[in-house]
Amino acid sequence: MKMFGFISKFKANANRKRLKDEKFAFLFDADTSGEVVVFDTETTGLDVSKDEILSIGAVKIKENKILTSQTFEVFLQNSKEISSTSIKIHGIRPVDLKNAKTTKEGIEEFLHFIGARPLVGYYLEFDVGMINRYTKEMLGITLPNQMIEVSEIYFDKTISLIPQGNIDLRFDTILKNCAVPNMGVHNAVNDAIMTAMIYLKLTKGINK
Repeated sequence: MKMFGFISKFKANANRKRLKDEKFAFLFDADTSGEVVVFDTETTGLDVSKDEILSIGAVKIKENKILTSQTFEVFLQNSKEISSTSIKIHGIRPVDLKNAKTTKEGIEEFLHFIGARPLVGYYLEFDVGMINRYTKEMLGITLPNQMIEVSEIYFDKTISLIPQGNIDLRFDTILKNCAVPNMGVHNAVNDAIMTAMIYLKLTKGINK
């Protein structure tokens, strides 16, 4: 455990040293907000190395309450044609990106929104990987925030009830089993809010 902590600290320090713009040093501050940020991305595909972010949606949670008044949403310009397959999934058409922001503008706004707060998500590794692609290029760093994966929490809570370990971790299944209403329209903000509700259901009593 001590060695693991040392390695994590070493990586965090190395990441901090790579920061190109000190205006974003706040990302490495100790978080005192008492909040977490739940976020989701909509993308042109599932290849972190070449696909692009079309939109980012996020919402804050504080004291076991979803702060819907502080919802974040941004649409980003992209350099590739959006496939019909991807449009069927997220509903974002080229016309919807007419007034989209540049990637630099959108990512910077997102970083100011999240600050040093812990990040929560479903399939979070992918969403963070997409953001990191841009932050590496823009700032030389990866997101230093603590990461919380809701499917891992769900798995840990469910494994004792299903000893054989055959647990369905699909989003819709977790949504149903946590008795969270499906908001229907699939977009980054709605997905973030539904994930936030799942997170609160799974951690009820733990975060108090």
